[in-house]
Parts: sequence; C-alpha cells; structure tokens
Amino acid sequence: MNFFRVIGNHTMNTEFILLGFKGKPELQTVLFVLFLIMYIITMIGNVGMILIISADSKLHTPMYFFLKNLSFLDICYSSVITPKAMLSFATGNKTISYNGCAAQMFFFSLFGTTEAFFLAVMAYDRFIAVCNPLLYHVIMSKKTCYLLVAVSYFFGFLNCCTQTGFTFTLLFYGSTEINHFFCDVPAVMKASCSATFLNEIVLLVVCGSIIVTTAVIVLISYGYIVATILRIPSGKGRHKAFSTCTSHLMAVSLFFGTVFFMYAQPGALSSPNRGKVVSVFYTVVIPMLNPIIYSLRNVEVKEAVIRQFRKKVFSY
Repeated sequence: MNFFRVIGNHTMNTEFILLGFKGKPELQTVLFVLFLIMYIITMIGNVGMILIISADSKLHTPMYFFLKNLSFLDICYSSVITPKAMLSFATGNKTISYNGCAAQMFFFSLFGTTEAFFLAVMAYDRFIAVCNPLLYHVIMSKKTCYLLVAVSYFFGFLNCCTQTGFTFTLLFYGSTEINHFFCDVPAVMKASCSATFLNEIVLLVVCGSIIVTTAVIVLISYGYIVATILRIPSGKGRHKAFSTCTSHLMAVSLFFGTVFFMYAQPGALSSPNRGKVVSVFYTVVIPMLNPIIYSLRNVEVKEAVIRQFRKKVFSY
C-alpha cells in the first residue's frame, strides 16, 4: 500500500523505488548469491577481528584498538546497505519507505564519514609509532585513543545530519524512482523534482573537504613515515617498519580511491550506472576485504590467532 503526503496541489509519494541493477531474474539471483557470500565473509572476518583483538592481551595496543573499532564500523557500514539489497534481489520488492530511505542515508553517511576519519587516525597512529617510538605510548594514551574515536564519530554525525537534512528538504512527487540499489545522496538528489544546485554544492564542498582533509593527513603521515624508514640503516629494520604500514596503506588506497570518485568530483551525479558499480566496491567489497588485508599481511594477528587456537585446543 502506498502512502502519500499532500503539499499544496501536489501529491508527494512517501515511498521510493530503488531500481538497483536492471536485468533478467537470473541476474538478480546471481547478485543475491554474490552479496550474500560477501556479507557472510564480512561478518565472519570483522567479528573475528574484534574477538581476536579483545581476547589476546598482546594486541591491546592503540593500533589494534583502532583496528577493532574499524571492524565494528565495517559491520555497521555493510549492514546498513547489504541486507536490504539482498531482500530486493530475492523478492523483487524494490520499494523503500521515505523514512526508511532517510534512515539508510543517515547511517550510511555516519559510518562512511567516520571510517574516513578512522583511516586518518590510524595513519597518524602509525606516524607516531614509526617516527616517535619512544613517546608512542605517552602520546597515544588510552585517553587520546578514546578522544580520537569520539572526534571521528562527531564529524561523522555532523556530515550525516548535513547530507540527510539537505537532501530530504527536496520534494519528491509521484512514484519516485532512484537509480541505485540504496539511498545514496547523489542518486536521491537526482530523483528529486526540486532544484538541486545548492545540494550539489553542499555535497561537493562538505564531502570534498572531508575526503581531502583526511587524505592529506594520511599522505603527510606516510610522507614522514617513508622518510624515517629510509633513514633506518638496517634492511631488516626497514622491512619491519614497512610491514606495519602496508596493510593500512592498501585499505586507505581502496577506500579513498572509490569514495573520491563518488563524492569529491563535480561529475558525481552525471554517471549513475558507473556510480552503482563503484558503490558496490566501497559498501560491500571493502568492508569484506579490510579484515583479510589486516590479518593476512599482519604477523601479530596471525600469531594471535594461533595462540588463541592453541589455548582453546589445550583447554579441553
């Protein structure tokens, strides 16, 4: 059943239709299976990271504190989008309520923005660890770590309020179709009957500023890190220092590369079909890859898994 709000002489539909990926029913089945597999891997990987870091005392350091919070973010980030998309692929029901769309946009923007700041915070953490190792535990105290997490969520909250607030001041008449598989800001704006110039400027300025600021923090941090590592006389020491940073650098490159394409360049609204493909990467694929990247390329995590496995085996 459709519900409507009447504004003046216009009827405003309070349901949206998420067009998703057009194609035969067979394609929808394939997409459902792919999304389901990736979602299961995402949940197992990120929950596993949280449990391992929480259980192993040797991983109770600032670096792994942030990594555990990143895993929690990835669980939330993916869960805002993937289950609804899978339901749409499985049942063919592509509708989402007005409030449901606003809520999805709000939480997606919250977790996505917070993740960008988390990645910048983790780069700063590696900068302190490599460039100021003697002061690392003084600078990155427990209080500082909690503060950096709180600040990341604060900026995430500001952005999600801004984007959701501006987007849902627009008017949507009749049966509103959104050319996407979730309520992303550019796609919802494009479906509106209102003038969106101001919204596009807000999207470009705010999201562009967030992406550029966090990316600059990452680049400056790694600039100092590389300069410091190159001054290490021992080849073994250089390898060890690089190994603590490569996983994070891979995760950063994947995240900022795709997000920049979507939100930080003027053509973000002009290519919705390409945007859908890129969106799959940063909403579904990256949350799945992060725990794999951080575990497979991290000796400490692998050793912690072995320790916990042995502890469980020998406890019986």
